[in-house]
Amino acid sequence: MDLKLTPEMEAFRDEVRSFLQTHKDRYAPNAGAERPREAALEWQALLIDHGYAARTIPREYGGYGAEPDILKSRIISEEFTAAGAPRGFANQGISMLVPTLLEVGSEEQRKKWIAPTLRGEVVWCQGYSEPGAGSDLASLQTKATEDGEDFLISGSKIWTSTAAQADMIFCLVRTEPQAPKHDGISYVLFSMKTPGIEVRPLKTMTGSAEFNEVFFTDVRVPQSAVVGGRGRGWFVANATLKHERGMLGDPNATEARFHSLIELMKTETVDGRRLIDDPVMCDRLMQLQARVLSMKFNGLRLLTASMTGESAGMAALVVKLQGCELNHQIAALAIDALGELGVLYEDGPYLRSKGSWQRSYMFDLGLIIGGGTAQIQKNIISERGLGMPREPKLASV
Repeated sequence: MDLKLTPEMEAFRDEVRSFLQTHKDRYAPNAGAERPREAALEWQALLIDHGYAARTIPREYGGYGAEPDILKSRIISEEFTAAGAPRGFANQGISMLVPTLLEVGSEEQRKKWIAPTLRGEVVWCQGYSEPGAGSDLASLQTKATEDGEDFLISGSKIWTSTAAQADMIFCLVRTEPQAPKHDGISYVLFSMKTPGIEVRPLKTMTGSAEFNEVFFTDVRVPQSAVVGGRGRGWFVANATLKHERGMLGDPNATEARFHSLIELMKTETVDGRRLIDDPVMCDRLMQLQARVLSMKFNGLRLLTASMTGESAGMAALVVKLQGCELNHQIAALAIDALGELGVLYEDGPYLRSKGSWQRSYMFDLGLIIGGGTAQIQKNIISERGLGMPREPKLASV
């Protein structure tokens, strides 16, 4: 990969910098698990209009429609990170469902759902895990029985992020109960306002209810809402999981967090001495920096592979595992740097960054489990990436 910038690319960098400087008073990050506010919706629309969000998504589906370009994508990432500017929405709808629909959805589904999802007008949640089907997702029992041209869906899901705020859900259900467990699943889109759906929040150690239980009782959904064909849900689900793991291990978000950590250590002092000047703390910071850079360059590998149509191989397999663990360790160093202030939470006159470091430290621990546990990720890396033997299965009694 040649990363040397041509005069054209330098001009593009100036263009991005000018945009960020001109619109810095409009920066509006997404509010996490909450629905996006008006300012965030306006910022997202501005980014799409200028090609800094949804850059390569075709215009007919609401994107900017640019041709893939490794260097321009890298320049956008670098300049937004340097400016501390939010990159627009990165949520389950935009980061997971949209690329899935582009890959395997019907033309009708793409035209109906991609544009409003990109703009933040439609919020999605993901109905995958169940109380008895987490790591072994193919064991899911939520069933869809035929009733004329519709399905009647009954069952439950758990750990469903943003279910309380979502308009829609992309959900795995069992439509062929007699088929082998991987073959009897369908991937269905339907409204969270459909009668028969109950959402129960699950409060975590952050004090918030980022996750939810969702119960379905004879929820009527048209069979036309199936994505990728009936009984092909396992194939479609894995396409989505690929994008989910990339979202959870986004190197650009990790790099932005690392820069925030540097600023924290420049401002926090002990006996009048900046923490970044402390040899022990600086050594820990540099160790994290090396890992942040390795993930950054691994991201360039993934970008190259996606634009050349080649398999990313091992580079793709390590993203979720390494990214989630690294994010948690960055937050851990921030907590240590805050000293006694690091144990504060919720509110108070001495709280730094509105408690974001404390919340990240607790929430990111859950992300090491969510989206495929670290142990499952290591099995995937060893079996699919390194060609090691599969883990033995328990003998049936």
